[in-house]
Amino acid sequence: MTVWDRLVGQGPVIEQLQRAVAGEMTHAWLITGPPGSGRSNAASAFAAALQCAQGGCGDCVECHQVAINAHPDVRLVSTELLSIGVDEVRELVRLGALAPAGGGMQIVIIEDSDRLTEQAANALLKAIEEPNERTAWLLCAPTVEDVLPTIRSRARHVVLSTPKVEEVTEFLVVHEGIAREVAAYAARASQGHIGRAKALAHDDEVKSRRREVVTIPMKLDSQGAAMIQAANLAAVAQEDAESLSSQINAKEKEQLDRSFGVMDRGRKPRGYAPALGELEKAQKARATRRQRDVVDRSLIDLMSVYRDVLTIQLGTDAALVNEELRADLTELGRRTTPEVNLRRIEAILTAREQVMEFNVPPLLALESMMTALR
Repeated sequence: MTVWDRLVGQGPVIEQLQRAVAGEMTHAWLITGPPGSGRSNAASAFAAALQCAQGGCGDCVECHQVAINAHPDVRLVSTELLSIGVDEVRELVRLGALAPAGGGMQIVIIEDSDRLTEQAANALLKAIEEPNERTAWLLCAPTVEDVLPTIRSRARHVVLSTPKVEEVTEFLVVHEGIAREVAAYAARASQGHIGRAKALAHDDEVKSRRREVVTIPMKLDSQGAAMIQAANLAAVAQEDAESLSSQINAKEKEQLDRSFGVMDRGRKPRGYAPALGELEKAQKARATRRQRDVVDRSLIDLMSVYRDVLTIQLGTDAALVNEELRADLTELGRRTTPEVNLRRIEAILTAREQVMEFNVPPLLALESMMTALR
């Protein structure tokens, strides 16, 4: 299997990147696409192909090292914090200017280019404006508007599309060994999001949590019920964030103590307190982002319910995302109008914007949204 085989439904993009590997190369690339389309996978495949003597065979040492993030000339930047700071980017620029350890290129992949602070983006811009002929920058972002105009004007643009349900289903069956019926459900429910589809196919808990979300509209029969559902959704997101963070936080704290000799000497040397403060600040930011991401994912699932209701009401032949709930969706459609459900979708979009863009506390945004949905 070549490095390109895991890019589901991206034929034109694969052709574009393969031409670059064959000789149409430039020093900066901007890879955009909707969530789950495989931006980081595309960047990783591209990096492996550039290092591989066969253009991305998938079997050689170079391809394997890139796949496990262990290649000496490929640096992957992925943050769980709310932003990527200028100090981190300056260090990347310094490392990117070094001569490659092998015979290929220095490649820097920034998964979340939309999270660069203004100072960080300006530091990156200087490196892109004065390119090193043996360094390539692969920037990933949801849309071109998420990066500075001066950066995107100096980068070649690659646009990924959302894979079709059939393509995701086939990928899960062939490459993940999932039964076709389960794969078809995961592909529909994920709405083309590859990572989400894998989770739904493999993890019964993920599947159960999604079902709790998509059945919320059937439970909103009073204002009290709306408040309960908002509280439940916020609590699940917080528990998920805390569960993921607790083990990572403990490991990071242990590493910090060891680096300052706290574990050995039993005392806290100068510099330890500021370092601990910075660590705790970063851990808090990571937990906040994780909670927002979980809420956002739930809102996407919730929005799919009203999308399905509209599909039934308008009598279109489009497939339902939540086919297993057809009877409940038909009943919701019978009791409402398309205009009402459009307003409900707008309420969900507003909540997503409040949580992800304007830092509104999740519970407050969810309570307002649930009231509108009722």
